[in-house]
Amino acid sequence: MKKKSFLLTAVLLLALSMFLAACGGSEESSGEKGDGEKKGSDKPKFMSIVTGGTGGTYYPLGGAFAEIISDATGIQTNAEVSGASAENMNTLKDGAAEIAFSQTDIASYAKDGKLMFEGAAVDNVSAIGTLYPETIQIVTTAKSGIKSVEDLKGKKVSVGAPGSGTNPNAEQILEVHGMTFDDINKQDLSFDESTAGIQDGTIDAAFVTAGTPTGAVEGLSATEDIVIIPIAQDKIDALIEKYPYYIQDEVPSGTYKLKDAVPTVAVQAMLVVSNDLSEDVVYDVTKAIFENLDKVTHAKGKLIKAENAIKGVGIEIHPGAQKYYDEKGIKAE
Repeated sequence: MKKKSFLLTAVLLLALSMFLAACGGSEESSGEKGDGEKKGSDKPKFMSIVTGGTGGTYYPLGGAFAEIISDATGIQTNAEVSGASAENMNTLKDGAAEIAFSQTDIASYAKDGKLMFEGAAVDNVSAIGTLYPETIQIVTTAKSGIKSVEDLKGKKVSVGAPGSGTNPNAEQILEVHGMTFDDINKQDLSFDESTAGIQDGTIDAAFVTAGTPTGAVEGLSATEDIVIIPIAQDKIDALIEKYPYYIQDEVPSGTYKLKDAVPTVAVQAMLVVSNDLSEDVVYDVTKAIFENLDKVTHAKGKLIKAENAIKGVGIEIHPGAQKYYDEKGIKAE
C-alpha cells in the first residue's frame, strides 16, 4: 500500500513539474514574441511586401525588391499580389504584411483617417521613401477647345473610377483653381473608359493619374490630337503648400506626340513599412534597396534614386530609413 502511494505521489509530482516547465516555457516564448512585436527588436525570419496587380508596376518592382532584401539581409522576403494602395495600407494596419507599396496621397489619407479611411486611420506605419512619380494628366483633344483648367467649367469631365486615388487629385486641383465638382459635369470612369469617352465624344476631358506614358492615353493619341492641360506655376505652388505629398512634374515633349513639355503635378509611388520593424531592420532594408538598384530591370527602376526618396513623402519617415538618409547626407528640400 505504501509502495502504491509512493508511486502515485511520484507520478503526480512528475506531472506537476512537467506542467510547470511547460507553462514557464510558454510564458518565456510568449514574452519574447510579445516584446519583439511591441518593440520591433527582433530580426524577423520572413517578411511580405504587398504590391498591386500582376499587370501593374508595383508587383514586378516588389519582386525585384524582395529578392534584393532577401539576399542583402538574410530575411526571406516575398512580394504578394494585392489590390494596391488603399488595400495595402489596411494590410499593414492588420499586421498581415511588413512592407507595402502605396501612392503618397493614399498613405497620407490613411495616416490622417481621411476620405476612404475616415474613422479607420492607419497609425502603425511610417515611410521608407518615395520611388517615382505618378503624374496627374488632364487629358483632352485639340478639337475640344479646352486649354486651361478653368475651361473645364460646364464640361463633361472624368475624375477616375469610384474610390480611386485620381478622384481626390481632381478635386484638389479644381480647388486651387477656385472650383469644385459642382462646376463640372462629373463622370466617374476608369482610364480606358475615359479615353474611349473622349474618342467617341461622350465626355470632353479626363483626369488620369499614372506614370507616363500611360497606355490608355497613348492609344487615344493614335487617332486624336492630344492636349494635356497645363497647370500654372502659382497653382502648382499653392497645391504643394496645402498638400505636401504632391511634387512638381511635367509631361515631356514627344509624349503622346506633344510638341512641348506640359507643366503639371504628381503624387508618387512610395514604400511604407510597419512600425513593428526595428530601426536596424528598416535601415538594412532601405540600404539594400537603394544600393542595389542596378539589379532592378523594370524601366521604372531608372527613376528611383535615394536623393529623391524624402521629397513629397507626406508621412513620417521610419527612424531606420532616416538613419540611412542621414548617413548619405540626403535632406528634404
